[in-house]
Amino acid sequence: MKLNNETLKNREMWEAKGYRLPEYDREAMIARTKENPSWLHFGAGNIFKALHGMAAERLLNEGVLDRGIIAVERRDNGGDKFDDLSVVVTLKADGTVEKNILGALAETCYLYGGDERLTEIFCNLSLQLATFTITEKGYSLDADDVKADLLTGPEEAKSYMGKVAALLLARYKAGAYPIAMVSTDNCSHNGDKLKAAMVAFAEAWGDEGFKAYIEDGSKVSFPWTMIDKITPSPDLSVGAMLEADGLEGFAPVRNARGTVKAPYVNAEESEYLVLEDDFPNGRPPLEKAGFFFTARETVDKVERMKVCTCLNPLHTSLAVFGCLLGYEHIWQELQDDDLKKLIYTIGYKEGLPVVTDPGIIRPEDFIKTVLTVRFPNPFMPDTPQRIATDTSQKLPIRFGETIKAYLASNTLDVHDLKLIPLVFAGWLRYLMAVDDEGKPFEPSPDPLLEYAQGFVSGMKLGEKPDCAKLEGLLRKKTVFGVDLVEAGLADKVCAFFTELTVGPGAVRATLHKTVTEE
Repeated sequence: MKLNNETLKNREMWEAKGYRLPEYDREAMIARTKENPSWLHFGAGNIFKALHGMAAERLLNEGVLDRGIIAVERRDNGGDKFDDLSVVVTLKADGTVEKNILGALAETCYLYGGDERLTEIFCNLSLQLATFTITEKGYSLDADDVKADLLTGPEEAKSYMGKVAALLLARYKAGAYPIAMVSTDNCSHNGDKLKAAMVAFAEAWGDEGFKAYIEDGSKVSFPWTMIDKITPSPDLSVGAMLEADGLEGFAPVRNARGTVKAPYVNAEESEYLVLEDDFPNGRPPLEKAGFFFTARETVDKVERMKVCTCLNPLHTSLAVFGCLLGYEHIWQELQDDDLKKLIYTIGYKEGLPVVTDPGIIRPEDFIKTVLTVRFPNPFMPDTPQRIATDTSQKLPIRFGETIKAYLASNTLDVHDLKLIPLVFAGWLRYLMAVDDEGKPFEPSPDPLLEYAQGFVSGMKLGEKPDCAKLEGLLRKKTVFGVDLVEAGLADKVCAFFTELTVGPGAVRATLHKTVTEE
């Protein structure tokens, strides 16, 4: 059976196979949304569909919302085969599977090739918010196309940020209507990154009125947010399950860049979206879908709790050692007593002492859910290789902030940190691209991979490493968050690295010995 508006009319067929269908008049919803759009989203990928999209879906089903979301993709790659419908598969820790048809997307527009329609939407007074999941790299101003746009102006904009700025400029010229520009990407102070990009374009294009509009919080806001929901790449077994149900065209496709594309999303059940409540043109009542709306200071505390202590550092620790020990899934690592002790100790003993309770989510409850429900979920097909992507960009915030807190504390001693330095040493060992059995593996993509690997070049298992060669890397604050030599941790990292390179099996032996001593 095909997924489209026509086949959804046969509700009994879908429901017999366990699918939950939209319970609202989707045709009427689409018409209302197109006429008076309220919510536009840039980057309609997996996490958007599983989190933002499903939140809107639930509220549409409950009658709380009467309009859906307009999604913005980069470009049309062959047309919509599914009438803007998707399947969202929730893989629960108890082994049950929830299959939802996501109908909340009323329309898909294209940043490249859909300028007129997007401009029309952005100039509509009814538009309350534009949300983003375009990754942290999407806000960068360093790319050549962005630099060109800064020089040529809005009419010739070709970069992602340039086109977004041109849309915001069009809204300003249409009447300086208020709007919330809401980054929900997984990066610190994400609203500031989006605002900085928009201000840069306004300055470069020489429009003082546009710049004043962007900087007027009563007109344009850039709320901070914290997002958290594990949405791995589409898993082949999930695709096979859907095809066994009779769905046509649901086999995942891997493109030349290695990215898996599929008309379905698989995700965990747990989710968090915390937003600074700053919406000058109003907003949908998304708190009824479980979103948290709060003050900027609280968003910052929640984000630091998650990114610096209660989830992200533990994920990276599992990623580094999982790749070295040959694991294929994160959940398998939670059956490994050594790895389990590693992340429990980093989380509870080394991390929690420096966490500030944000008040709306208890750190102890958050980390308990991570360690006992989310990571061990055997039905979540997440991999250490995926999490190991861009590790050099993750270490400074995921571990460096904890080290800084220890250095600034009057009661904590940075020299008491043991397992965080072990993870750093594990990453250096990972850079050698040889697993614990001595077999080569392909490291995950990382913008600093070649640079970082240069520091371990020529080092081999079974040969004592020249740790003096590592000093330049260990001093790099942009990698570790601090100068590890100045922090007094470099010798500990080097000692662990020396142990990890003794020969095949040294990773397991060092890990077991170190966590057992804890």
